[in-house]
Amino acid sequence: MNRMQEQEVADDILIDFGNSNVIVHNDDWHTFDQVIYQLKRAINCSAQQAEKFAFEIHNKGKAKVYSGSMEDCLYVSAVLEEIDLMTSVEA
Repeated sequence: MNRMQEQEVADDILIDFGNSNVIVHNDDWHTFDQVIYQLKRAINCSAQQAEKFAFEIHNKGKAKVYSGSMEDCLYVSAVLEEIDLMTSVEA
């Protein structure tokens, strides 16, 4: 593989990481208010949107709360995990 082919492969890998998602999983120890507050901090959404996510997490067991670059998703996940919310990042 020559240098140009290596760069194309590297560019393809970076493109794949552009569409990542943050998933928040339900637990039995956080209140709705805690989850809503932390979602607002992590993804800068309205209280209404955070409440919708919190109910989806509660009712379905998980919810995709953010999509973006891998770097942004890791940041969002870290903010959510500050209060020990269970998250996963999917590429």
